Amino acid sequence: MAKHNELGKKGEEIARRYLEQKGYVIAAMNWRFDKDEIDIVAWQGSVLVIVEVKTASTDYFGAPEEAVDAKKEAFLIRATEAYLEEHDLDCESRFDIVAIVLNDRKQVINHIEEAFYPE
Repeated sequence: MAKHNELGKKGEEIARRYLEQKGYVIAAMNWRFDKDEIDIVAWQGSVLVIVEVKTASTDYFGAPEEAVDAKKEAFLIRATEAYLEEHDLDCESRFDIVAIVLNDRKQVINHIEEAFYPE
């Protein structure tokens, strides 16, 4: 597995544990719809939370969450619509980003609730 893929998987596991510690209930990890993927699907009470995890070894070139652009948001929205339909859900939902800087010296987690909204 490529080094960046390993870092991404570590980040997703860190994000999962972080969310569980905050009381979220994880419903799915790496849920796929066609070519789109939702990193984490979780419940916070009655709210379905779609979580995009971005992990980087440094923030020298910018914060990891800055990699979530309009194109990525559109993919997540499309995948979320499919998830809601497949699971016959009619509930409040939101999009969060968990951005992680992870290297030998530090681990910094930035959880951005309601990071973006569907248009």
